[in-house]
Amino acid sequence: MALGDSFTEGLVDADPVAEDDYVGWADRVAAALAARNAEIGAPFGYANLAIRGRLIDAVIGEQLEPALALRPDLVSISAGGNDVLRPRVSMPAVMDRLEQATLRVRETGADVLLVTAPDVSWAPLVNRVHPRMVEYTANLWGVGQRTGAFVVDIFTLHALNDARMWGPDRIHFSSQGHTRIAAQALWTLGLEQDEDWTTPLEAAPPLGRIESLQADREWVASHLRPWIRRRIRGESSGDDRVPKRPQVTPVTPMDDPPATP
Repeated sequence: MALGDSFTEGLVDADPVAEDDYVGWADRVAAALAARNAEIGAPFGYANLAIRGRLIDAVIGEQLEPALALRPDLVSISAGGNDVLRPRVSMPAVMDRLEQATLRVRETGADVLLVTAPDVSWAPLVNRVHPRMVEYTANLWGVGQRTGAFVVDIFTLHALNDARMWGPDRIHFSSQGHTRIAAQALWTLGLEQDEDWTTPLEAAPPLGRIESLQADREWVASHLRPWIRRRIRGESSGDDRVPKRPQVTPVTPMDDPPATP
């Protein structure tokens, strides 16, 4: 059972089969777990209730109880990222909300999978939120220790410190990024990985100063300004959207996304 926002919905990891749909790290983890269970003759079902743009109160208020009603064995919760991006945020309140949700799931006997924030200290312009990402990650490890939850550490997954692991908006991960995060999650759960997901790609040629400035201007125009306009208007990218996979259903080979080169 996957709960969260756009990160868990899978933006911008485009589904190669279904137009306008996304795969994402959680779907990739589910496909791998389904394949593992098939080998031992055990059933496997998966639901993904994540919706883009959701703040932590919405994630927990809208998704937690419906998820628990489906009696899951494993629940991933990734929430608070959109709160952290807001100009004003109470980090203690966000983390307390996340911890209470984690405890609620643990009380049912289910395991919980939490995910740290990424390291964005290297990313142009986006690095301004780096201190908040550090604070979120430090607090998340505490939540994991106190609740017995698994913690997927993507903050120190240095292979993600590469623009090719991110989408054009510099906020969501590319297919390569989601693939690496899925591998890190499976490793966290104790599943051996066939391929090395921790080694960074070979360094790409650096952009020149003029090219970098042009890329930053295009990013501001195409992504930052629309995001700010939505905040001013009180709109969300997830308005009127529903979960892409609201019920627990089997994960068949057709649902298993192809490996990303």
